[in-house]
Amino acid sequence: MTKLARTPDPIDAGPGVARDALVAWLAEALRVARFKDYCPNGLQVEGRQEIRHIVTGVTASAALLEAAIKAGADTVLVHHGWFWRNEDPRVIGTRRRRLGLALAADLNLLAYHLPLDAHPVWGNNAQLARVLGLLPDAAPGEGGALPRTAGVDGLIWLGSAPGLVTLGDLAERVESRLDRPPLVIGDPGLRLGSIAWCTGAAQGMMQEAVDAGATVYITGEASEPTAHLARETGCGFVGAGHHATERYGVRALGDAVAEQFGVRVTFIDIDNPV
Repeated sequence: MTKLARTPDPIDAGPGVARDALVAWLAEALRVARFKDYCPNGLQVEGRQEIRHIVTGVTASAALLEAAIKAGADTVLVHHGWFWRNEDPRVIGTRRRRLGLALAADLNLLAYHLPLDAHPVWGNNAQLARVLGLLPDAAPGEGGALPRTAGVDGLIWLGSAPGLVTLGDLAERVESRLDRPPLVIGDPGLRLGSIAWCTGAAQGMMQEAVDAGATVYITGEASEPTAHLARETGCGFVGAGHHATERYGVRALGDAVAEQFGVRVTFIDIDNPV
């Protein structure tokens, strides 16, 4: 196992936060306990107790860990962590390499999956709406209006696209703002009505979006049945990229952590075409 030398952090003497205090704050802020997820949310790998520099990114890949170590970080905060349900639990291959990098550098690994998708402000759906100019429908909620949602855990958001008329218009905006051409299924001239969206690999939730009255569904990926469902229901489909739709939530969460605790937070985007 290769041990990467840590690059000294030029502002390592800045303010810090106790790891347990940060984890507790994130658990409450993201309402972690209400989700039945495919992976553990929160602290996945224990590193240093004092946190001074956090690197945020979409996925805890070897490339992100190496970049974090080079930047002198002591913590990595991601949307896609490790230890997914039904994975091979053995510490071999890529898992051994990634875990070895984290342990050798004494890195904390924090990961939040569904709780980050769903958060009404920092979440992936909320941030994708901001980037694409989507307007979530409002629904009454405790403490004020909340986005109108559908599906399990309210993971599908519903709303509109002010200023856009057709599916073709929406596709052009997606390509422009996410900097990648989306997969589009449906007549470009289809007039937009209610729009539903759920970031990442949520193609399996399209029927729930259709049942909620959506005329167009935006997510990250498509599967073979997706095209048939779109054609047979008349609901337009936009596959905007798993990584591309989920770059913004973890960055917003990192900004919130920096504001709350005053620690240094650096977002690093490891390109992924999927």
